[in-house]
Amino acid sequence: MTGKRENTGGAARVQNTASGLVVVDKPKGWTSHDVVGRMRRLAGTRKVGHAGTLDPMATGVLVVGVNKATRLLTYIVGVDKTYEATIRLGQSTVTDDAEGELVQQRIAAAVTEESVAAAVGKLTGDIMQVPSAVSAIKVAGERSYARVRKGENVELEARPVTVGRFDVHEVRRLQGGKIIDVDATVECSSGTYIRALARDLGEDLGVGGHLTALRRTRVGPYALDVARTMEELADEFGMLDLDTAARALFPNRQLTDHEAAELSFGRRIDPNESDEIVAAVAPGGTVVALLKNKGEAARPEIVFAAS
Repeated sequence: MTGKRENTGGAARVQNTASGLVVVDKPKGWTSHDVVGRMRRLAGTRKVGHAGTLDPMATGVLVVGVNKATRLLTYIVGVDKTYEATIRLGQSTVTDDAEGELVQQRIAAAVTEESVAAAVGKLTGDIMQVPSAVSAIKVAGERSYARVRKGENVELEARPVTVGRFDVHEVRRLQGGKIIDVDATVECSSGTYIRALARDLGEDLGVGGHLTALRRTRVGPYALDVARTMEELADEFGMLDLDTAARALFPNRQLTDHEAAELSFGRRIDPNESDEIVAAVAPGGTVVALLKNKGEAARPEIVFAAS
């Protein structure tokens, strides 16, 4: 991670013209909005956003964009993600996680590792998932969680998601077997609710379930190995520069000098080899634009380089 720095009399700060991504290891208890607020102070700019909310109880990878890199966030939101989760069987909560009120307890002593594996199998692959009612999905213009807090009974529609991997690592019996904790790794498409997986796993087994711990370990190409804690960022702020971030996120197309100049003015060039969005890279390594075929030419979706 790199970033231009200026001395403000305290910790180093990135100048407010610098652009890039900050891969944060979000701590437990912080909202994603809390992280954005802190990043605005550290980066010295108001133009900061995040790609994909993490609940306060969750930890792990939260991708934050600064200045021009906020334009990448729309594309990052839709990438696959990986989580480490602990699911408690035998207890259901109003929020489907440990932060909600306990609403039902059922003894899970009869649940076997084989039955857990069978139920996990039903929740793997392309599935239809009903999101948790306490979610940020809007219902008639209002967040679902806000309606639930007002006492409304909210029923959200099922939506297609893909769970590419749902691997159980350990099944642990607690309280003499009355409840069971299941440790698992989940790789899934954007829009998948791990809380809902916990709920549905418990219901399929007939004992109820909720999420007790969640750590996001990967968002697309960005994983914990490049993430930094809030303490580390406060001590020495740094970013993945815009060019490095964009080259990692998209397939790359190497440009000629003439093509780079044309794109910097927003003009079209010869089509890409495929119809997916590519990072258009100038001979010096600068990402000039994000490029997509439209008709018989490639046109810039976003232009980063100054004309």
